[in-house]
Amino acid sequence: MARRLREVLSHFAEVRPARFAIAVFAALVLLFAILLSLPISTADGRMPRPVDALFTAVSVICVTGLSTVDMATYWSTFGHTVILIGVQIGAIGVLTLASILGLAISRRLGLRQRLLAASDANPLRMHKGVSEGQAVHLNDVGRLLVTVALSLLVIEVACAVLLLPRILAEGTAFGEALWESFYFSTMAFTNTGFTPTDAGITPYARDPWFLSVLMVGVFLGAVGFPVIHSLLRGWRHPHRWSVHIKLTLTATILLFVIGGVIFLGLEWDNPATFGELDTGQRIFQPFFLSMMTRSGGFSTIDPNQLGGSSLLVADMLMFIGGGSASTAGGIKVTTLAVLFLAAAAEARGHQAMEAFNRRIPGDVLRLAVSVVLWGATTVAVASIIILQISGASLDRVLFDVISAFATSGLSTGLTAQLPDSGQLVLAATMFMGRVGTVTLAAALAASSSPRLFTKPEERPIVG
Repeated sequence: MARRLREVLSHFAEVRPARFAIAVFAALVLLFAILLSLPISTADGRMPRPVDALFTAVSVICVTGLSTVDMATYWSTFGHTVILIGVQIGAIGVLTLASILGLAISRRLGLRQRLLAASDANPLRMHKGVSEGQAVHLNDVGRLLVTVALSLLVIEVACAVLLLPRILAEGTAFGEALWESFYFSTMAFTNTGFTPTDAGITPYARDPWFLSVLMVGVFLGAVGFPVIHSLLRGWRHPHRWSVHIKLTLTATILLFVIGGVIFLGLEWDNPATFGELDTGQRIFQPFFLSMMTRSGGFSTIDPNQLGGSSLLVADMLMFIGGGSASTAGGIKVTTLAVLFLAAAAEARGHQAMEAFNRRIPGDVLRLAVSVVLWGATTVAVASIIILQISGASLDRVLFDVISAFATSGLSTGLTAQLPDSGQLVLAATMFMGRVGTVTLAAALAASSSPRLFTKPEERPIVG
């Protein structure tokens, strides 16, 4: 019976790898929802509400950071351990995880699964299966999986070591400080944003060292495993980096700087956020906010106190998110970069998009547009439903919905105030955002067959 089940799963993983990945991800959500539903998972020993357990499980596996309960005080030590394990699994990513499980089931990494893992590193070339110019080639998939595990271990331990002295200086006992430092570092690298104590990061809200370590952890998690993998192999030779690596790093750094400058200007005189801080903090804090809106989830201020313009900027940064195959969510920075490259090519009258002396195929643009439209549609539908359910203002609803879709974790406080139906809508939005538009598109298109004919061409008027 076990052998037959393994054969069925192996066949499913090889024939429908994207759907297998989604099934694995959904199964993980269900498993962790069951674990969090146990009385031992809560601090008071009572069974949590099913909606709270399910929402937390989705938030954990999707490494989002939104919650319907006080995460620090509601869950027991066992519950926090489950949460910590869950975010580590979620950080690996649905596609990479599916490849690992498929390898364990079939005892081999077949071509389709190698393509699947490579597509997580190269989502914009997934349907072609072409290795030329990709950030990670098919024969690098095994090393990529090793890089994922080593990245999780090395970066989280390094960040924990850097955070430990500062937590000890706060007067925390060594054992508790060790736990908190590892918890913070894990939540930073996985871009989740949960905190182990009720005070959260409030004791360190004006500490540049502590916040900078969190920013570094978030940045490394958000650039993506393919970037880390390639940099480890060729950091001394930037001229050999692929277009994906260069686009990801360039777009990530530009968005971080631009976002920080905009927040600095918009919130400079806002006494509820940065207006009453000293000059150094007034300059530093907007850049911390810029990094966290990209998917980090930590916050030294109440997002509800941001001005309307700043909330809109935060919405845009969250929707963009981080790099492909990273712990961050959103439509991904490379998707945005491709759209700008297409606009630049069109403005110059060029036939093809170009970046760093490389030509980018036109099919990449079609997929980028599909990703943006699918993401925008998901956000729009969820926002309309929650507006109808809650009656809250559009700016608060849009902020929390985009935070859910982009797995950012920041909230105006609306998420915890929503009725069960609204929280279930947000849970579905988190799942859609983390599984990824490319994965969903691949799952739906997996059974499509090529057409042996083309129809007559005709150009509609655009613009």
